[in-house]
Amino acid sequence: MANFLIVEARFYDHLNDMLVAGARAALEAEGHSVDVLTVPGALEVPGAIAMAAERGRYDGFVAIGVVIRGETYHFEIVAGESARGIMALTMDGIAIGNGILTVENEEQAIVRADPKQKDKGGEAAKAALALLDLQSRFGA
Repeated sequence: MANFLIVEARFYDHLNDMLVAGARAALEAEGHSVDVLTVPGALEVPGAIAMAAERGRYDGFVAIGVVIRGETYHFEIVAGESARGIMALTMDGIAIGNGILTVENEEQAIVRADPKQKDKGGEAAKAALALLDLQSRFGA
């Protein structure tokens, strides 16, 4: 059994509820324990994962959040920098599944977040599980 931390940028409650539910279900179905940590936004997710990883309490992480395009350049910064931060941590050997949705509108987000539809939270959890398996294969 592994310990996972879901780090969620809780901005859209109804969308995050679905993403977290999908991620939790995927991890618990495999017998793993799950904690959830909430941060203000998607830019804070990589930092929170880095801090938690340093403590060594968790074996893997799932990043959850929703970034919906607006009328300003802010969308590109938040989407790109949160993904870059998560990728940098993954390249350092931390098992992270990225479930931060970057979408054009709420309708796209609902389809992707809903566990009965695209279940991107569950997919992110499965990605974290796959990376954790690779860590054990490579002796990390």
